Amino acid sequence: MKKFLLSAAVVAALALPGAALAQSNEIVIGISISTTGPAAALGIPERNSLEFVAKQIGGVPLKVIVLDDAGDPTTATTNTRRFVTESKADIIMGSSTTPSTIAVANVANEAGIPHLGLAPLPITPERAKWSVAMPQPIPIVGKVMYDHMKKNNVKNLGFIGFGDSYGDLWRNDLKNQAEPMGIKVVAEERFARPDTSVAGQALKLVAANPDAILVVASGTAAALPQSTLRERGYKGLIYQTHGAASMDFIRIAGPAAEGVLMASGPVMDPEDQPDTALTKKPGLALNKAYEGKYGANSRSQFAGHSYDAFLVLERIVPVALKKAKPGTPEFREALRQAMLTEREIAASQGVYNFTEKDRYGVDERSRILLTVKGGKYQLVK
Repeated sequence: MKKFLLSAAVVAALALPGAALAQSNEIVIGISISTTGPAAALGIPERNSLEFVAKQIGGVPLKVIVLDDAGDPTTATTNTRRFVTESKADIIMGSSTTPSTIAVANVANEAGIPHLGLAPLPITPERAKWSVAMPQPIPIVGKVMYDHMKKNNVKNLGFIGFGDSYGDLWRNDLKNQAEPMGIKVVAEERFARPDTSVAGQALKLVAANPDAILVVASGTAAALPQSTLRERGYKGLIYQTHGAASMDFIRIAGPAAEGVLMASGPVMDPEDQPDTALTKKPGLALNKAYEGKYGANSRSQFAGHSYDAFLVLERIVPVALKKAKPGTPEFREALRQAMLTEREIAASQGVYNFTEKDRYGVDERSRILLTVKGGKYQLVK
């Protein structure tokens, strides 16, 4: 396997043609992701999928610079400032977690550089001009689970999630969507991304005996509450957010993964999509390339985020190139404008239609509901 050396101090530039050309003759893309640390299970697939994206767009070479932020917002900030001051980036992507993505967005918006977030983030007025998000927004992906809960007579819900901004986004969505549907959170627990035990939290949730429990975590950390709840005797429904959608979840949770209900992007199961689905062809293409190199059943929700970011660029860069040259403020503004005018951008995780007010740009075509049976994901129809 080809090895990548990625750190906050070492730049790993993908082997792209034209890397030695003048800046005005190449498009510089800075990417800060978490390839080490607690969120490595997210960042590594995001990095790996870059092997399968375009190397030039509109006849202009892409210079892709990848830095590891280890899931630390301070490092993500430092990385992004380097993209701005040293690399003169035209486009910024990242990061893998919500807290670090917020950090990247803050710098990108200060500098006036288009930013494609790879984790859900709150789009505040300060981040609304230059940032968009590739993952599905929590209200859209959450609704598919809440509808399933209501259908299955879930009225009392337990909650265990990261004690950070990602957990907060989901907790707020439960208040906004699930509670008006008659689904009440009767027990709430939090844990940190690096934690190796949630036994105490699980015992409290089991004692509350809710009809179902929602786990709000991402990467391999999502398997910890899943396994612990089953070990402590919880028999009810367990729901997982799209942050857990990877084959690593099944591998780590083992038998405890059976019966889980997991919101996901369509990239996890393009085979069962109708031929008319615009997400089917990109999803099949990514999974064929990814699993061809990294092995059967290595597909990941997170690989789709970075892969899709380049599909978006394939649509907007040619439009921007008609107005300005790379390396200029005019080019960055042209990219921002093209992001808002190009419609129905088909990708593996959704069909994107960004607007000034909608910085996620996707609809219900961007999510599915999965379960695990016999150690494999199956679509819940």
